[in-house]
Amino acid sequence: MMKKCITVLLILTSFAAVGQVSVHTDMRTPTWNLIGLKYDKQVKPLVWQAVFPPALKAIDNKIIEIPGYIIPTKVGNSFSEFMFSIVPVASCPYCGTGDIPSMIEVKTLKPITWTEEPITLKGKFIINDSGDSRSTFFLLDAIKR
Repeated sequence: MMKKCITVLLILTSFAAVGQVSVHTDMRTPTWNLIGLKYDKQVKPLVWQAVFPPALKAIDNKIIEIPGYIIPTKVGNSFSEFMFSIVPVASCPYCGTGDIPSMIEVKTLKPITWTEEPITLKGKFIINDSGDSRSTFFLLDAIKR
């Protein structure tokens, strides 16, 4: 009887181990911390507006270097336009599990081959404070470092 209990316990433990999300490399940097300062405030009923604190505005239109993960927005193996995140696809709530991470819309000078591994990009950081429905942050003329 004891052997059966131990066997069942081992089987259940193996199922629990398979269901766990793998831990990703932490990409948090001072630049990601600045991007995370953006918040939304309600300006009237059902109307919200993005707020960009001065420290975040200080990097607007500046060349930055930032690590992260490629989040494809189209089918393919290499991309000139994609989203860039502090967490990998598997941690994205739209693609896997987790909370909604800060993301940057990237436009590169040359296509970059998709990888699950983190990469570092360098490009011109733009804050979109127009209130339109495009991305809030852009990295333009980006290159892989």
